[in-house]
Amino acid sequence: MRHRYKYSQEYLDFVKVRRGVWQGARRLLLYFIGSVLLAIVYYLIFSAFFYTPEERGLLRENQMLEQQYDVLNQRFDQLETVLNDISRRDNQIYRTIFQADPLPYAGTGIGGVNRYEELESFSNKNLVITTDRRLQSLALRVQRQSVSLDSITALLKRNEAAFLNLPAIQPIQNKDLSRTGASVGQRIHPFYKVLREHTGIDFIAAMGVDVMATANGTVVVVERSMRDYGNKIVIDHENGYTTVYAHLNTILVTKGQRVTRGQVIATVGNSGMAMAMTPHLHYEVIKDGEYQDPLNFFIIDLTPEERERMIRLATNSGQSLD
Repeated sequence: MRHRYKYSQEYLDFVKVRRGVWQGARRLLLYFIGSVLLAIVYYLIFSAFFYTPEERGLLRENQMLEQQYDVLNQRFDQLETVLNDISRRDNQIYRTIFQADPLPYAGTGIGGVNRYEELESFSNKNLVITTDRRLQSLALRVQRQSVSLDSITALLKRNEAAFLNLPAIQPIQNKDLSRTGASVGQRIHPFYKVLREHTGIDFIAAMGVDVMATANGTVVVVERSMRDYGNKIVIDHENGYTTVYAHLNTILVTKGQRVTRGQVIATVGNSGMAMAMTPHLHYEVIKDGEYQDPLNFFIIDLTPEERERMIRLATNSGQSLD
């Protein structure tokens, strides 16, 4: 142990300095305080650059949760796309075709003012709040759409007989959609080579393929000709709708005959002004004298995905066949 010495005038020599109790205690206290401060500095430096095992575990957990939130939001995007399609089909197709009024919107608020108060202290509160709000919004939309579809189902049950008179299937077998041609709109005329309004949809098929009635009704026109629409049939569905089947080969019904949905009424041909004599069926849907887009009426034999694909095929064809 080291000792302190000082020069004594009295003894003309260095003598040992004796420390008091309080001096020793004060020295120990200073050492202790210095050690504590140094430990605090070491801890702050370590915590700034290194994670404890518990912190590393929490960090990995937070990263996984953020990834899960990203995946969840991607699924929300998919669900919103599906809901938008259902809502569009509901408002633009089903309710228009079935003559039903649009369902009034009855939305409600989401939560109260302090709904997310407990999340204010979390660093990822915005992610959680945004995801929760999207979930609540989707839940409300699903609930509303469910009510809408239930009302349409009830309408169909009450008017089942009338629904049988609604054009609702494709007039030929076209499950793989490969026979889809040009639809309603401005199309290049096959003979005049100018843009003209195409009032129906073309189905490309081999000579002799069966043509079916798309709804119950009465045959009001049977015409055999080599001009314009060529051999054609017009069916009155007795609800404001009529359908036209043109460029036929063989006609299997007579004027005044009652037909049912799915009944074979003719075969595909190339009579009339068919492009390069290409066998195909030209099909029209008319409501109260106004041409309708037949793509909106294939509601029985097409899934939503098939209908979207058929729309792309039909609208991308700039050349009509008649």
